[in-house]
Amino acid sequence: MALTAKGRATRQRIIEGAAAYLRSDDPAGVTLDDIRAITGTSKGQIFHYFPHGKEELFLAVARFEADRVLEDQQPHLGSLTSWAAWDRWRDSVVARYRAQGRLCPLGALMSQVGSTPGANEVVSTLLSQWQSHVRRGIAEMQAAGLVGESVDGDRVAAAFIAGIQGGVQVLRSTGDIAHLEAVLDTLIDHLRFSGLAGPKMPA
Repeated sequence: MALTAKGRATRQRIIEGAAAYLRSDDPAGVTLDDIRAITGTSKGQIFHYFPHGKEELFLAVARFEADRVLEDQQPHLGSLTSWAAWDRWRDSVVARYRAQGRLCPLGALMSQVGSTPGANEVVSTLLSQWQSHVRRGIAEMQAAGLVGESVDGDRVAAAFIAGIQGGVQVLRSTGDIAHLEAVLDTLIDHLRFSGLAGPKMPA
């Protein structure tokens, strides 16, 4: 469906309004009437922009939230070329999840739309892109001789993503961000210490 500039703006307003609402409340039981009321749109407008109803709208919100996960970490995530940059990235991740507290908007949303076609792909794409950014950062640090050549960048990048997700789950359950901080600090220290011997000299 081709949209005018005004139509795109209206559709985006509905997505952002729904996202803000879902961030501030448990999405269980949220209806299209709830979304219509808080976004100030008619039922006709909702179905004009989201013909398949609630699942299509929630999938659009999931994509929006997934994009925000990475955007909130920029520019640090895209320029992990020094230890100061890694520390800034670490702080941006912690700040994001501290601000949202127990409610992880994407996690809560995906628990509702997980069976919707395309929902799992949204999460898989997000995690893959996130891991690729971290992997490139490790490669940059290895090229500069700041991370040991023996470090397996793919595995460590995967550990970062798994660790962050685990820390977020603990935060959602307990309200305690210490586990997320611990996993980030431990993995960054692992990289930092791996390069203390300096770059390998040619034989």
